[in-house]
Amino acid sequence: MPRKPVDPSSLPPWKRKSPPGKSRPLSAVQVEAARRRAAQAGRRYPNLVDNMWAARHVPRGDAVACSGEDE
Repeated sequence: MPRKPVDPSSLPPWKRKSPPGKSRPLSAVQVEAARRRAAQAGRRYPNLVDNMWAARHVPRGDAVACSGEDE
């Protein structure tokens, strides 16, 4: 019998293929957001899901606009 193709969105993140293209490390802002999320869940360190959440939902903050702190 032929196998049905598996929908990647139904698989857990650690069983999915990596997305195409070059990977980029998380920015310092994203790392801190992942750490906060892990701490709120009672974990000492962020896991893959925390890092994926930060990469998707937290802006990189590379070109951070002036927030008005120095005025």
